[in-house]
Amino acid sequence: MDSRDWIRDGARAVAGGLLAVPLAVVNIPLFVLFAVGLVLTPVLGIGLLALPLVTMLIRARADLARRLAAGRGVPISRPYRPRPDGVVLGGLRYYQWLITDPATWRDVAWLLPGAVAGLVLGMLSLALPVYGFEGILLIPLWIWLGTDSYGYGMIWPIETVGEGFLSLPQGAVILSIGVAAAPYLRRFDALFSRLFLAPTRAAELRLRVSQLTVTRADTVDAQAAELRRIERDLHDGAQARLVALGMTIGLAEEIVDADPVTARKLLAEARESSSAALVELRHLVRGIHPPVLAERGLEGAVRALAMALPIPVTVTTELPGRLDTPVESAAYFAVAEALANAVRHGAAGNGAVELWHTGRTLVMRVSDDGRGGADPSGGTGLRGIERRLAAFDGTMSLSSPPGGPTVVTMELPCALSSPKTSPSSGTG
Repeated sequence: MDSRDWIRDGARAVAGGLLAVPLAVVNIPLFVLFAVGLVLTPVLGIGLLALPLVTMLIRARADLARRLAAGRGVPISRPYRPRPDGVVLGGLRYYQWLITDPATWRDVAWLLPGAVAGLVLGMLSLALPVYGFEGILLIPLWIWLGTDSYGYGMIWPIETVGEGFLSLPQGAVILSIGVAAAPYLRRFDALFSRLFLAPTRAAELRLRVSQLTVTRADTVDAQAAELRRIERDLHDGAQARLVALGMTIGLAEEIVDADPVTARKLLAEARESSSAALVELRHLVRGIHPPVLAERGLEGAVRALAMALPIPVTVTTELPGRLDTPVESAAYFAVAEALANAVRHGAAGNGAVELWHTGRTLVMRVSDDGRGGADPSGGTGLRGIERRLAAFDGTMSLSSPPGGPTVVTMELPCALSSPKTSPSSGTG
């Protein structure tokens, strides 16, 4: 980290300390409101509405703490149970859903300790930088204005102009120490919050089961859609041609003795139809699993795909081995869909594909210089990529500001199954 990054990170941490103090104070009334709502629950059912509202505020405060912790390099997952179907705010089932969730009580248990930690660590994050800032600017300013009483300085009382100017190097040193210490204090605050706000082992398993349930449903839907596509392509394409081929050959058989010239023409048409049917079957097979993917692996298949596009695409790879076949296929079609979006919707003039393996994860980055503004909710292409990757616990992140560029980053947790025999990197 260079000096500019160090200063920038320290300044953000000091600003985080300034934000942490009022946020810590907010925890106290939230705790009081929750306690009051809990007490009022038996009283005319007031708590049935009041407590869920307060709990939602507490969860919003806890989510903010999780986002701030993630900014300090301490990711904290949301541990809450999903809301059951048909449960609406204000009902008894909604109240039961909130009150029986262990994460609710962990949030409440965090409020007061989190307030104390936030206040103490936030004040410490501010104290040294402010003290150093005072020594650099305020004390010399008081001296310049001719103030008779300079008060107490950095280390010892300041009573003369000369002693006042001695505060300058002291202030610089203390300010540097404060800026350097602030990121560690904010990270410690984030780690303390994680003790309460992170999901327990049981909650993690429950969330994992929920995620796998959704992923399995998406995968089943995607497979069903793919089977319908294959069936439709067979029915409308190759199957129709083969039926027409059979009818043409049958007609040629009937007239071959009476009109051999016409029969030869029909057989020539049949030969052309068989060639067209064969081409369509090959295209269909390539859509299921391209032969180039099986023969040359992911790198070779992506390079072949890039060469077939109407725009120049640079491919850079660093894969020291082959991937398992299902993962390789998912990665190939994810890249293909991202490139297709760049050409079809992004109006891109150039594109780039980067592939590398971190040891545990395959990372794919597809970028283009198109018009940007891509939105996963606006079409099925990006959502299809997410579903395809989710079947392997993969993720997709998108950066596509209006005007471009668009960068799609996809990650697939996987291991390399075999060493590679072809060159591992290059540009094409």
